[in-house]
Amino acid sequence: MINSVRNTVLSVINKNNYGYISPADFNLFAKQAQLDIFEDYFYKLNYQVNKENARMSGTGLADIQKQYDEVISTFSTTATLAHVGSNRYTLPSDYYLLNVIEYSPTGVEVEKIAENKIRNLTASTLMAPSTAFPLYVHRGDVIDVYPNTITGALDISAYYIRHPRDPKWTYVTLSGGEPVFDQTAVDYQDFELPDADEPTLVMKILQYAGISIREGDVYQTANAEEQQENAAEK
Repeated sequence: MINSVRNTVLSVINKNNYGYISPADFNLFAKQAQLDIFEDYFYKLNYQVNKENARMSGTGLADIQKQYDEVISTFSTTATLAHVGSNRYTLPSDYYLLNVIEYSPTGVEVEKIAENKIRNLTASTLMAPSTAFPLYVHRGDVIDVYPNTITGALDISAYYIRHPRDPKWTYVTLSGGEPVFDQTAVDYQDFELPDADEPTLVMKILQYAGISIREGDVYQTANAEEQQENAAEK
C-alpha cells in the first residue's frame, strides 16, 4: 500500500504544482500519519463502547465496534520481559498499551498496584503479595514485581498492544536520479493499517507537507492513478 499512497501523494503535488516531497520527508510524514490513525482507533473504539453501554447503539454500530477491535487486535503480541536486576523487568521497546502481565511459571496474572500502596502491602502480614497473588508497579519503561523473590530471567511475560512499525518507502536510484520503488530492500516496511485507511493516509501526509485537499479529490486522484497503472499493465 505504501507505494500506492506515495504515488497518489505525488500525483496531487504534481497536478497542483506544489513542489516535491523527497523519499526521506515522505517516510517521516508517513510515520506520523500512520501513528495518528492508529491512536484514533482507540478513541473510536472507546466512543462506540460508551454508546453501546449507554444503549445508544444498535447492531450497525456494534459491528463498527467489532471492526475497530479487530484492527487493534492485529497489534496484539506477547513477549518475555528482560530481567534487569533484582525484581525489575524492562518493558518491550515497542509497547503502546499493556494488557496483561503474567507470572510465567504458574500462568497467574500479575495485578497492577499504585506506587503509594505497595509499601503498605508488602509490610502487611495478611495482604502481602505472593507468587500466588503477585503485584507489579509500573515505573516508566520498567516494572517492579512483588514479592521481590520473583527474579527469574524467564519469570515475567507481557501481553500488550505494540506500536505500528515505522513505514518506509524504499527505492533504488536510476542513472537519471529518479528514485524507483524497491520493496526487496531489507529495510522496506509497508503500512500496517487496513487498506480502507489509504485515503486518510494520503490526506494526512499532504497535511503534514502543508498541503490542503478535500477527501473527494484524494479518491479521484487515487482512482486515476489506479487506472493509469492498469492501462500500463495491459
